Amino acid sequence: MKTMRTKTQSTDPDQDEPPGGNSFVNSKQKPKLNQTILLVNTGSLKKRFIFQKLKKLGLKIVVVHREKNWAQAYADEWILADPTNYHDCLDRIKHFLSDNPKIKIDGVLTFWEDSVLITAKIAEMLKLPGIPFDIAKKTKNKFLFREFCHENNIAAPNHCIVKKDEDINKGLQKLKFPLIIKPVYGASSSFVIKTENEEELKQSYNFIRENILAHPDAAEWDNHDLILEEYIDGDEVDIDIVLQNGKIKFHSITDNNKTREPFFVETGDAIPSGLPEKVTQSLFDLAEETLEKLNLLNGVIHFEAKVSKKRAVPIEVNLRMGGDQTYFYIKKAWNIDLVEMAVKIALGIHLPKISKPENPYKYLVGQYFLSDYSGILAKRDIDPSIEDLDFVEELFFFKDIGDEVRVPPEGYDYLGWIIVSGTSHREASENLKTALELINFDVARFRPMSSIGQTSRKNSLSSSLLKKYLPPRGAKIEKIRRTSIENQRNLHIGIAGNLYGENANPIEQDLMNIGNVIKKTLVDLGYKVTFFDFNNLQKTFRDLKTSNVDLIFNVCERINESSLLEPHVASILDALQIPYTGSSPFTLGLCIDKIRIKKLLSYHNIPTPKWDYMYSMDDDLRDDLKYPLIVKPANTDNSIGITNESVVTNERDLRKQLEKVIIDIGRPALIEEYIEGDEYDVSILGSETDDLRVLPLSRSIFDKLPENYWHIYPFEAKFAKDPAYKTGISVQRPPKQISKKLANLISEIALDTYNILDCHDYGRVEIRVDKNNNPYVLELNPNPSIDITDCVPQVAKLAGMDYGDFIEEIIRMAIKRYQTHPPYFHLQPSVL
Repeated sequence: MKTMRTKTQSTDPDQDEPPGGNSFVNSKQKPKLNQTILLVNTGSLKKRFIFQKLKKLGLKIVVVHREKNWAQAYADEWILADPTNYHDCLDRIKHFLSDNPKIKIDGVLTFWEDSVLITAKIAEMLKLPGIPFDIAKKTKNKFLFREFCHENNIAAPNHCIVKKDEDINKGLQKLKFPLIIKPVYGASSSFVIKTENEEELKQSYNFIRENILAHPDAAEWDNHDLILEEYIDGDEVDIDIVLQNGKIKFHSITDNNKTREPFFVETGDAIPSGLPEKVTQSLFDLAEETLEKLNLLNGVIHFEAKVSKKRAVPIEVNLRMGGDQTYFYIKKAWNIDLVEMAVKIALGIHLPKISKPENPYKYLVGQYFLSDYSGILAKRDIDPSIEDLDFVEELFFFKDIGDEVRVPPEGYDYLGWIIVSGTSHREASENLKTALELINFDVARFRPMSSIGQTSRKNSLSSSLLKKYLPPRGAKIEKIRRTSIENQRNLHIGIAGNLYGENANPIEQDLMNIGNVIKKTLVDLGYKVTFFDFNNLQKTFRDLKTSNVDLIFNVCERINESSLLEPHVASILDALQIPYTGSSPFTLGLCIDKIRIKKLLSYHNIPTPKWDYMYSMDDDLRDDLKYPLIVKPANTDNSIGITNESVVTNERDLRKQLEKVIIDIGRPALIEEYIEGDEYDVSILGSETDDLRVLPLSRSIFDKLPENYWHIYPFEAKFAKDPAYKTGISVQRPPKQISKKLANLISEIALDTYNILDCHDYGRVEIRVDKNNNPYVLELNPNPSIDITDCVPQVAKLAGMDYGDFIEEIIRMAIKRYQTHPPYFHLQPSVL
């Protein structure tokens, strides 16, 4: 769990209590209880504040849970038992007490909805204060509770039980749409669905039946029956009640914001209720009547109700403290500690009636952080200045970058919540708007063609493979039409490249070396190899037409000395109907144009630095870009036109760099916000879902560069051999001390980029990661440089491929691509 805390927050629940509060609750010198509480189920790490409070009260904690976990720092004793197995759980508690006669349990308690029933059984067995099991079952089972309401003249929606398929048809005969279908057990709106017609109802019914057993809490439910009931339109509220010996000692009403239907996802709250006093009184009367008729005597109760135009109607009676945010709402608004109240009721310590002031100490509004769709948390930016906002009471963010986020119907995750205060509801609402402007997050959506959330990597040295989601009838049938390694080596391979003379510059030497190294490697492996020099285009064209090469290994980057013509090499090969390795002319041409790439990635919600472009010095530049900025030529390669001065911090230097790119070099300019952080090279092999592999990552760290050097790879770093870059940039292959989640997120964003741009056989995606672990795609290199010492072959070596294996693997993938698709299929963009 990732928790962000403002300066007004502390792990100490008693911090920041308002002055002049109720003396019973607000005493700073509270006596230690020095008693033992049996706590059933730890819940998730989000419940840690409860354990901290219990220890602060001086309690010894005996925990009943399946296994020891994060709560070990707070638990004094453990009873390892499954709370869903009532008989075994009770038996293990008996044995524990028999084996530890000096331990006396003074009270039993749970803060976990699905452990309410077993907690009631334990209380009865140990003859401790608590809720009788028959009452707990009556409220926990939604159908039984609806029946109880009808029998006792308490308003309730019309309803019926659904145990089998035929019950749906019976319900349709007597109930009116809209209808809600949900499990009779369960919590947090799990599988609660609103339906508007018969088709939706039957689809929802089938969905719940097919998926209910997969819910993590389903094992704790007594059965998996469903209830079908009529929908009640109206305001929804929570009534939090402290009840002891049948008397209500305290209550508070919280307004719920409108939920997201049809799955009833909670969105936020406001306390105290803003409903008219007449309405809030009717709600209190309803709760009091319901608890009295249930014969409920003790507990901290979370009572959910709706107010329609005609009446107030109970929705659920939860026999435990409300969700985590409820604790903070009540604590901040009324200075009442519900954890302490629940403990004292469980221990049988008398509570005086708590008088509530006419107005709260603070008006509070809260909002959950929700995603509109399932995916991976790709960005989380919280402005540090939020720490200076006194009205921000609580700010929790439970998801880290790279964490999976699932929304209904796939799951029921929320990312966290924020609670802000004010001197009135209106002021609190305005303060919430102010705070939310400082919080930005983005979830990369699961899409049918997306790689987000679909990679797995055994370790940092292994390739990252797409998870294969197999159909129910078994794994996909492996394509059998592959060329064997023996036959592959009988092929005649051509090398499309560039040759230069003795006076070649560093870039030309680099281009020439790649083709020559691949030729030598293939010859050593037994291939027949011919080199085609595209610096002599007329001869190469004639030779290609008359040659008997089977496949061209395309590493050519120039025609007529221009990198802008690189895509035309592939076009020539397509026109001559000669198969080749690597990407199509469409992808090669697209990736040269960094401006079009930016537009395309932005359209597909791929994170990339904020940007703009200029074709002339007269073009307007967006005014919301923040310095430092980096200015690049929009259609050159090999870092041509990028120097240390390309990063600018003011308008004067910006204009200077724009003139250099647009006027001196004669290219359009791409202007991006400079991202400070490490740079990751993500090398990918393959063309389609079943053969895509992300090789081990490569990470560049710039922290040893001199102070006046920006943390980038300029032309000087690659070709001018500036010694500062050689010693100042450290490259980790694979990266050290990087979380698996971040590695997966980087890999998945790179895969999406690779697929969106329709890269074939191999490629390399450059990604910057800022100090908050937010990744930003810089560019994709289709057909990247693959000399022996280059990045892609080096990380392939980490994955177990020597240079010859790597070159042959590219050939194999190209052969497969041509064998399994019709001619020119590779020229059809797969995503655009």
